[in-house]
Amino acid sequence: MQLVIAEKPSVAMALSKVLGAKSRGDGYMEGGGWLVSWCIGHLVELAPADAYDPRYSKWNYADLPILPEPWQYQVLPDTKKQFETLKSLMHRADVTALICATDAGREGELIFRLTYHLCGCTKPVKRLWISSMEETAIRKGFDCLLDGKNYDNLYAAALCRAKADWLIGINGTRLFTTLYQGKTLNVGRVQTPTLALLAEREAAISGFRKEKFYTVELELDGFHAASERFASKTDAGRLRTGCVGKPATVQTVSQKEKTERPPRLYDLTTLQREANRLFDYTAQQTLDYLQALYEKRLATYPRTDSRYLTEDMASGLPSLCQSIAASLPFAADLSLPVNAAQVIDNSKVTDHHAILPTAEAAKTDLSALPSGEKNILFLAAARLLCAVGEPHTYAETAVTLECGGAVFSAKGKTEIAAGWTALEQAFHATLKQKPKQAEPSPPLPALTEGQKLTAEGASVKEGATSPPGHFTEVISCQCGAWKTPRKKGAG
Repeated sequence: MQLVIAEKPSVAMALSKVLGAKSRGDGYMEGGGWLVSWCIGHLVELAPADAYDPRYSKWNYADLPILPEPWQYQVLPDTKKQFETLKSLMHRADVTALICATDAGREGELIFRLTYHLCGCTKPVKRLWISSMEETAIRKGFDCLLDGKNYDNLYAAALCRAKADWLIGINGTRLFTTLYQGKTLNVGRVQTPTLALLAEREAAISGFRKEKFYTVELELDGFHAASERFASKTDAGRLRTGCVGKPATVQTVSQKEKTERPPRLYDLTTLQREANRLFDYTAQQTLDYLQALYEKRLATYPRTDSRYLTEDMASGLPSLCQSIAASLPFAADLSLPVNAAQVIDNSKVTDHHAILPTAEAAKTDLSALPSGEKNILFLAAARLLCAVGEPHTYAETAVTLECGGAVFSAKGKTEIAAGWTALEQAFHATLKQKPKQAEPSPPLPALTEGQKLTAEGASVKEGATSPPGHFTEVISCQCGAWKTPRKKGAG
């Protein structure tokens, strides 16, 4: 008999269905030669400071730093019953081995190992490592179980992070709170550097001094051209007066064909950033929706830092894209090539590949999903179809002109092939809140060097320098300030 331990009851039920463990016990499933149970997230955590010495229940400067040796652990009161169930199952005489089936990542490994060690279990462990909850992925995962020792370093990394959070959070918070003898001043490994970023940005905003500037815009035959900036409105007005009705001579004309390659697939951070931009979802909301989709077998594993797929996935990508496109109302009438090589790179895949919708999603009534989950699934699906699409190509023309003794410039853009942007635009058209986009540069007329045009009109445009923006979840993700913890802690 082998004992499979998942991270959540919902995941355990999905595994039980595939394994044929249909008989329900108190906190576990059994059948087909398998026992399947679950952890309910963290069952075990690092013990608090007063577990090492009762005097630490009071915060005193003289007691710092608190450096546990050896480290102690405790079972969380709310999950003690399930911990005892797992302990009993681990020590059953007919259980010969365990399979760690917690989430395939650093925190999932920590959840299993702390429980395993505190239960005093020494039986051999295999590791289930999957990126999708589809039945085919689960079966394949059980066919390819690896020795649990292969993941010792992953566990060590997770435990190191947990201990760092404890040491910095406990000691730093007590230090500054006792020094300033007032309100509790929380210090954390992630929290405090993030707070520093916010404080620095707010200081830059409050210290910013707006400066006005002025430009002159010429109205020419079919397009506009702008001057350089002037600090003085009088100088700009003088140039405007000197240009109206006067000739503007084309000095240079340059045209370049440019290519905008398809975007990469989503990892968790880029998906959170895009969901915030398009739907105003917080990073935690996006993770929650994605986790729900993962457990419903509609999306792959959420906590990934990779934006590529592995080579073994290339052959199945065309059929996945085809079935996904057929299920999306905004993609039905578009020609969608699948250039799989653009998203395949083994060297850039770590624990998990990029986030994808699954083949199961194409068979599901997506309209029945909660709106948040549906939006995130459509976002991931649209990105997949864009990522394997053709490049967007366009010609960009840049022109400089001389008028009234000053240089004016203009740019124009002519689309050659929409490529992947056709799908993105079709997706954006379905959104209630359309994303903000830069003003498009209209095509310029055919111009030649030395050609003389007439400035039919001219106007002075006023502008001002802008302060740095306040941090949002989008900007925080870009600068690395945002982290999505699995569990609230000292950091």
